[in-house]
Amino acid sequence: MRKSLVVPAVLLALLSGCGSTPMSNDSAVKVEDRNATPSVQTPQVTTVTPANPSGSSYMDELTNPSSPLSKRSVFFDFDSFVLRSEFQPLVEVHARFLLAHPDVKMLIQGNADERGSREYNLALGQKRADALRRALNLAGVQDGQLESVSLGEEKPRCTDASESCWAENRRADMLYTGEF
Repeated sequence: MRKSLVVPAVLLALLSGCGSTPMSNDSAVKVEDRNATPSVQTPQVTTVTPANPSGSSYMDELTNPSSPLSKRSVFFDFDSFVLRSEFQPLVEVHARFLLAHPDVKMLIQGNADERGSREYNLALGQKRADALRRALNLAGVQDGQLESVSLGEEKPRCTDASESCWAENRRADMLYTGEF
């Protein structure tokens, strides 16, 4: 009889020691309200165009449609964050540009298609952005010039429910100083 009373008492003592302190309002975790109507905020964009040694803005090089630097997206296979070999020359072109312009920074935005949960797609988008960042690092770009973030499924290029559309959304985009 005595043994049967001791076990519940010990369990009760252990469980009471596992209590947590309630969080104050200042440290409350924000939870996404998926039922709310999304609010659209227009970001303020400041264009900064530092001059390169020749006197023209580096943005001219980046926005020239005949330049390979105007291509800013690397695409991935379904459920993958492995950089495809067909994009290696594009990565090298952007790496050479960044090496020639050490004052310029790049923001890499990883994206995913709509399939999968938001949490999964955010993680996959981050892995895609990080894969591109590592490839640029291996090409000699300093880590201080690069930042990688995930947008998950939140910034689709195409909204149709088709394989060709989903393929456009499985990407990492490269933005330069003055574009983010």
